Parts: sequence; structure tokens; C-alpha cells
Amino acid sequence: MTKALSFLKEIDFSKQDLMDLIDLSIKFKELKKKRIAHKYLDGLNIALIFEKSSTRTRSAFTVAGQDLGMNVTYLGAGEIQLGKKESVIDTAKVLGSMFDGIEYRGFKQEDVEALAEHSGVPVWNGLTDTWHPTQMIADFMTLKEHFGSLEGLSIAYIGDGRNNMANSLLVTSAILGVNVTIIAPKTLQPEEEIIALAHAHNTGATLTITDDVNAVSGVDMLYTDVWVSMGEEVDFKERIDFLLPYQINSDLIAKTGNDKVIVMHCLPAFHDLNTETGQEIYDQYGLAELEITDEVFQKHSATIFQEAENRMHSIKAIMYQSLKNI
Repeated sequence: MTKALSFLKEIDFSKQDLMDLIDLSIKFKELKKKRIAHKYLDGLNIALIFEKSSTRTRSAFTVAGQDLGMNVTYLGAGEIQLGKKESVIDTAKVLGSMFDGIEYRGFKQEDVEALAEHSGVPVWNGLTDTWHPTQMIADFMTLKEHFGSLEGLSIAYIGDGRNNMANSLLVTSAILGVNVTIIAPKTLQPEEEIIALAHAHNTGATLTITDDVNAVSGVDMLYTDVWVSMGEEVDFKERIDFLLPYQINSDLIAKTGNDKVIVMHCLPAFHDLNTETGQEIYDQYGLAELEITDEVFQKHSATIFQEAENRMHSIKAIMYQSLKNI
């Protein structure tokens, strides 16, 4: 691993660093499945800061921390003064004096960077508006489990290409040498700065940015995410109309020409009417499915929920690698 004990964004790490984390995640998964205790960080204390709500990230950090023997304290948006009555820097110094590690899930990448700089303890990025690095270890862990290796794989992300998931998939694929295509309308494609970072850290991957849905041809995996990110203020109807041609459905699957293609989604997914939000969207816009159809979701649900479970194993590996020498 690099000297950086925090896990803030993918470009802080080399290909070997990330591969080591993926392999360690798989080892921790084996221990969990065999119910072999691994309280390697017994007695340490970590804080989980959540400015954005969460199911998988909060659950993964909590269970992973407890499995490793740590005491876990949750700090929700309404429970601390981060950036409101107390600056991020002051909060970092306070929490760093009490905890051995800090997770942050929120909005600004600058905030998680400031926590890492001023707390004096490892900080883990549970998601910001720019990057979602812990998701990447789980995603590429899932790909390695499914295909046996990452070598020679080609993946495609389709939908809103400017969000944190598209950014992280593009850059992480480049670092790992996995061919990646980002398919999105031209106005929703990754920013030039993100594309430049991907090229700067590329270890041999083919990187493609396009608005052509036919670019899914030959890929091994299709990936999508919600069309409106948490906290994003947009005209929802306009966004839906814009991205409906980029929905993962049976026609898009057929365009891959690969009967072994898999589908992944970081969740939550709007694929049916079994949520209040899903029902509201249907009532207002008449759409029962958004970024992925229920047919495709159900067919590939085993992989999608394997990916979700892997959040816990990969986060365990990330925290252990940061704290093992304390």
C-alpha cells in the first residue's frame, strides 16, 4: 500500500494497491462465510459521519467495524455541527483526538480531504459528490469473483455520466487496466478534468466516452445508477426524457451481442413500484421503471445483491489496511 492511510479517492492508489485490496476483500469474505472470528482491530474506535442517508454504506461500515472488533459510533447529519456551528477543520481535530478512524459520507470532496488532513487519523470516503471509492473495491471484487480475473474485461456505464459513480468507474477502470465505455448524452458526460485524470492514471485500458448506445457491443458488464443523484436539483421530467433512451432493458442487452454479459447497479434502483418514490414517479410521469427495467433487474439480481454484500467485505479490507499497524 502507499503511505496514505486514508481512502479518499482512487487516484491516490496504484493498480497494485487496489488489486491488493480486492484480494484482501475476498479473503475477508471467506473468513465471514466460514464464521472464523477476525477481531484484528479489537478495542479501536471509529466514527461514521453521514451527511447523506445510507443503507449499504452505513450497514457495511458498521458490521465490518464490529467484525474487526472495533467500537462504532454513528454521527448523523442532525447530530453534529460539521460545517454549521463548527468548522470541518475544528471537527476533524476533535474527532481525531477521540477516534482511531473516521468515515465520511456527504457532499463536498473538500470536506473529506480536510478531515483527513486535520484529524490525524485515517479517513474513509463513504461517498462524495465527486467520488465513490469504497464502492469501486466492491464492484471490481464482484467482477473478479464472476470472471476469475480482471484482465481483458470490457465494461460500460450508461446513464448520467457526470455523477460520482461514472467518475469513479472511469478512473478506477483506467488504473486497473479494464476497458471502460461511458455512454451518456453529451451534456451529461464526465467533466474534462475527470477524463484527464483517467488518462493520466491509465495502465493500458481503452477509455471511451460516447453518446451512442450501440457502444455496448461486446462488453462483459453493463452498469447503471439512478438518474438524479442525492441532493441534486434538476427538472426531473426533463432528466427522465433525456435519459430514457439510455435505460438498461432487453433491447440494450441484445445490443451487447454477449449472452454472458452481466449487469451491475450500486442501488437503490428504480425498477418497480415497490417504493414510495417509485410510486410517486409513476403517478406523476407514468413510468414504472427508470434506469433499469424490472425484467433485467430480476434476471441479474443475484449479481447485483452479491455486489451489495461485497460492500461490507471490501470496506472491512479498506479499514483493516489503514489501521492494522496501530
